[in-house]
Amino acid sequence: MDSFIPFFPLKLVAFPGEQLNLHIFEPRYKQLINECLSEGKTFGIPVYHENSIMDFGTEMKITRLVRTYPTGEMDINTVGMRVFKIHSFEEQVKGKLYAGGKVSFLENRMDGVVEDFRRLRELAKQLVSLIRMDDKLDVDMMTHSFEMAHKMGLSLEQEYDLLQMTRESQRQEYMISHLERALPIVMEMEQAKEKIRMNGHFRHLDPLNF
Repeated sequence: MDSFIPFFPLKLVAFPGEQLNLHIFEPRYKQLINECLSEGKTFGIPVYHENSIMDFGTEMKITRLVRTYPTGEMDINTVGMRVFKIHSFEEQVKGKLYAGGKVSFLENRMDGVVEDFRRLRELAKQLVSLIRMDDKLDVDMMTHSFEMAHKMGLSLEQEYDLLQMTRESQRQEYMISHLERALPIVMEMEQAKEKIRMNGHFRHLDPLNF
């Protein structure tokens, strides 16, 4: 069944379960957020890419109003709820400043394969180690692909592909394939950076035995 929700289009992909902090400053979105706060409503973040609204996005719930400014601007904490597909789009909802439209929500099947997720974690750890982010990203604390998505070097287009997948098993396979392709490239880049850093420095080289 279709539902009508207000839209807050952004040039990003928000995933279910993701915590997203937003600064609200445009009049139309100040109106939208104030209504959501007063009426307990959710809103949708459709993906905005290449000057157009894409077909899929994520329903968001406001979890906290962090700060209100004298100008009416706000800082809010939100969390992703469900992925939706847009069936109609109104650039300006009647009597409102903001956009909205009819959507249907996608069923998310958590049918992940234990062995695949173990492989995904292993590859993710390799990437985190290579880029020296071990102290900032604890891969062992992540329990599904959506938690990893923004941290694994996916492009916006790849994140959008992932958003549309309704099965955890699909997302696992997609991210494993991405990391298996990306890791050798990242490794070469890190090795090149190390060579550049060492250029001009004295180095201890072991003699070669022929």
